[in-house]
Amino acid sequence: MTILPFPRRPKLAYVTTHAISAENLMNGQLTFLRERGFDITVIAAPSESLDIVREREQVQTIPIPIEREISPLADVRTLAKLCGILRTLRPDIVNAGTPKAGLLGMLAAKLTGVPVRLYTLRGLRLETTSGFKERLLASTERLAASCAQQVICVGESLRQEYVRRKLVMPDKTIVLRHGSSNGVNAERFQYSVEQFIRIGQLRESLKIPADAPVIGFVGRLTRDKGLVDLHNAFRRLLAEFPDLRLILIGGPEEGDPIPPQTWQRITEHPQIIRTGAIKDVSLYYGLFDVFVFPSYREGFPNVPMEAAAAGVPVVGYSATGTLDAVADGVTGLLVPLHDSATLAAATACYLRNPLLRRRHGEAGRRRVLTNFRREDLWKSLADLYHHWLSERGLPLPIATPQRTVSTRKAA
Repeated sequence: MTILPFPRRPKLAYVTTHAISAENLMNGQLTFLRERGFDITVIAAPSESLDIVREREQVQTIPIPIEREISPLADVRTLAKLCGILRTLRPDIVNAGTPKAGLLGMLAAKLTGVPVRLYTLRGLRLETTSGFKERLLASTERLAASCAQQVICVGESLRQEYVRRKLVMPDKTIVLRHGSSNGVNAERFQYSVEQFIRIGQLRESLKIPADAPVIGFVGRLTRDKGLVDLHNAFRRLLAEFPDLRLILIGGPEEGDPIPPQTWQRITEHPQIIRTGAIKDVSLYYGLFDVFVFPSYREGFPNVPMEAAAAGVPVVGYSATGTLDAVADGVTGLLVPLHDSATLAAATACYLRNPLLRRRHGEAGRRRVLTNFRREDLWKSLADLYHHWLSERGLPLPIATPQRTVSTRKAA
């Protein structure tokens, strides 16, 4: 009997600016790929999220300072460190995502001769910029895409916008299945009797009257997320629904603040409930009659899909990314960008009509279960990795780490 050596596991390195992207957008995905034979390393700025990813997914992590905003000197230092890491690590595949890590990760992978270079496009920051900053961001996107062999776009409308702006050649782009970064764990939103009781208790703890309608938002409380428009829509709705409550889950960000006057009105309004950031928001969706998502730009937003999984209809803007997350007239209603009056009217349509609300909510959950299961997306990503490894003549992953083979001679 001969013990054959372990086959070499293909090395897969993920590069992201902040590990919160890996914590939230790769939850379970890294474990899935590791169990299917990949040797995985996550490279990101040092943080508690990076530690969580290492322990939860059982993968290697390497902390490296990466600035989210444009910082030429810091970015050059980060690029040099990334090149050193990749020369030591010698990955077969680098998958880099988020604008800064996408640029620096793809550049470092190209400079160090990584055989397979994939850029995951999760959104276009330049959509809500103008002038010099827009031109600069467009240049960095073109550079990142040129260093990649393929750009994985997390949604079809994002892919079309990327191509329309001539940032990449169309044949270099791909959307896996129906899109999204990581699919949806729909089981989290299949409420049991016990969970409905907890939702009722949550409602009481927030001092929301039993018969008061509730609209909700989950995400960063920033200008780009449309919080000014959401506040304006809420004020319009109060004329018809005086007991209406608005729940805001998430926190503000210094890089894109809400105007001070609007922020003061939000914080002082007795019927606007701010919870701050919450680790598990699944029960909160059970409070919402309508999920309102007036974001100006997205890649493929997760929270409207979570709302759909919970059976809650979504009202949002016809923005890049949201176009893919909401089936207009089927699982929700989409209205023109920056039109808070129409946003309010669409929301009122659901608040007046519980049958329509229920029908679109149920359609949303069916759509999630049919098209956006996490395991289906993970398999498509694994198949893409297999394709590129084969193209480059590199070893394919083998789930079993060791084989024992009998070598008896023929009689």
